[in-house]
Amino acid sequence: MLNNIGPAGLILIAVVVLVLFGRGKIAGLMGEVGKGITAFKNGVKTPDGEIEDATASADGAAARDVTPEEQTERDNA
Repeated sequence: MLNNIGPAGLILIAVVVLVLFGRGKIAGLMGEVGKGITAFKNGVKTPDGEIEDATASADGAAARDVTPEEQTERDNA
């Protein structure tokens, strides 16, 4: 079934996808795919124990609250 798709068919599919989703969404998606591939490669290179140690001692401090102040003021009221 997919053996008969030639260059013209691939171009047609690419144009349809571009029209449906838009250039911005496709660019964002490709950026996320690139980040995922990079994270996967780093995960493959790093043994399991080192990943846990690296995440635990990245800042050397406990997790901090990054909630915007506007939201905390609304929640406290």
